[in-house]
Amino acid sequence: MPDAVDQLIEVGRKVVATGLVVGSGGNLSARSPDGDACWITGAGTWLDELDRSAFSLVRIGDGAVLSGHPEPSTEVLLHLRSFQARPDAKVLIHLHPQLSVLLDAMGHRIRLVTTDHAFYVQEVRRVPWYRPGTEDLARAAAAVVADGCNCVILAHHGCSVLADSVELAHKRVLNLEEAARATHAALLLGEEVPECPRPPQVWPAARASAPVSPS
Repeated sequence: MPDAVDQLIEVGRKVVATGLVVGSGGNLSARSPDGDACWITGAGTWLDELDRSAFSLVRIGDGAVLSGHPEPSTEVLLHLRSFQARPDAKVLIHLHPQLSVLLDAMGHRIRLVTTDHAFYVQEVRRVPWYRPGTEDLARAAAAVVADGCNCVILAHHGCSVLADSVELAHKRVLNLEEAARATHAALLLGEEVPECPRPPQVWPAARASAPVSPS
């Protein structure tokens, strides 16, 4: 069975192939089995050209590079601070999905229209613009997810999505951008954007894992 790094390699290929991002528009990470470090894509790597040598193993506590690619992504702090704030989260996908970022920049909240949007995304929060790669951005994003939110828009930049598995993180980021497309379509029609009802017994409070699909 593929491990988390192999799964991230496949996710990188898929998000580019499906047009979710342009080749190098983001970075991916997963905790190591002991939970003390994470594998993260290296600086300058293209998401659709990843192999195992493209990942750095970085200690979460102090950011030391333990093995692999000698230079982790410039957004390594975003991953480390989020993992520190969320010990339950095992995967972080940071991408630059164009429509999600555009809607946020224009002041439109992304609406969760379908049951899949509501189930996988659950809630969308935002972080105002900070210079990419900085401690300020990393700490702001970590603070927003600390209480269990899993999907965050980083203003004029991208998104940060957390989960307890690569598969779930991938589903979340796909549904986030699909929700943005649905919101955009409704706005073009000049209609009020409807949201899927989310009774608490069906859509629990935001959390890292969602083991059962509503579909």
